[in-house]
Amino acid sequence: MIFIPQAQTDAWLLEDIAQGDLTTRALGIGACPGNMEFIHRDGGCVSGLAAASQMLQSLGLTVCASVIDGEIVKPGQRLLAARGNAAALHQGWKAAQNVIEWSCGVSNEVAAMLALLRTRHPSGHIACTRKTIPGTKLLATQAVLAAGGLIHRSGCGESILLFANHRRFMRDEQDWFAMINRLRQAAPEKKIVVEAETSDEAMSALAAEPDVLQLDKFTPEQAEDIADRALQVAPDCKLALAGGITLTTLERYLECGITLFITSAPYYARPADIKVRLMPCNTG
Repeated sequence: MIFIPQAQTDAWLLEDIAQGDLTTRALGIGACPGNMEFIHRDGGCVSGLAAASQMLQSLGLTVCASVIDGEIVKPGQRLLAARGNAAALHQGWKAAQNVIEWSCGVSNEVAAMLALLRTRHPSGHIACTRKTIPGTKLLATQAVLAAGGLIHRSGCGESILLFANHRRFMRDEQDWFAMINRLRQAAPEKKIVVEAETSDEAMSALAAEPDVLQLDKFTPEQAEDIADRALQVAPDCKLALAGGITLTTLERYLECGITLFITSAPYYARPADIKVRLMPCNTG
C-alpha cells in the first residue's frame, strides 16, 4: 500500500468543496443523517479505495470498505459505503468518486495487460513509467502496484537509464563501452539500463553488455530479431520493449521473445463507471 499523506487527500477534497455544497446548504438538509455507497457498474480490478476512504473520513464520515485495492470485483458489486450527515456526504461524493473512477481505470488496464501477457509468458511483467498525469503520481503508483504491475522508474534519480538525449552530450555518442563503463564506476550499486532506438544501436549496446536493454518503438519483427541475436551477444542482458505498448498492441509482441513491457498507456485508460447513491437514514 502506498502511503498517501492526509494533506494530499485533503487537497483533493478542497479542489471541489472549499466552500461546501451550496445546494445542500440552500435546501437546509445538511444535518440530515444519511448513507452513501459506491458501486462498480462494470466490474474489474479496483484501486483508489484507501485514498477515497481517507478523504471521506476527513469529513467526519464513518466509512466501511467492502473490498480492498487490487481485488477483482463483479459488475454491480459495492466497493465502499459511508454514513454521516448530508452536508459531509454531499461534499465527499464527487471528490471520492473521481479518485475511485480514475484509479480503477488504471488498475484494470494494467490487470488486463498482465492477463493477456501471461497467457503466453506466465512470468512476464508490465512496468509503468514515470510519465504520469501531473498530480496523480501517488494514485497511479498505488493503482499499478495493486494490479500486479511494476513501477519502471518513480523518478530520474532512482535508477540509471541512458537515453540518446544523454549520449548526444558525450564526446562519442556511439562509444557504448565507455559510457556503460563510466556508469558502472559512478553508480556501482545500480543496474545499467540503456535505450536503443534502432537495430544498429541495439547491437552496439549489447556488445557493451548492459544489464538491461530497452528497445524503443521497435516493430515485433525487429524486436524478435534483436532477442534472437542477444542470446549470442549478451545472454545475461535483460530485454525490454517500450514505446507504443498498449492493451491493443501488446498481442502483436507476445511471440517476439521479450517478456518485459514498458508503458504509460494505463494512465490514460477509460475511467471506471462508479455509481454513487445517497439515501437518508430511516429514522422512523
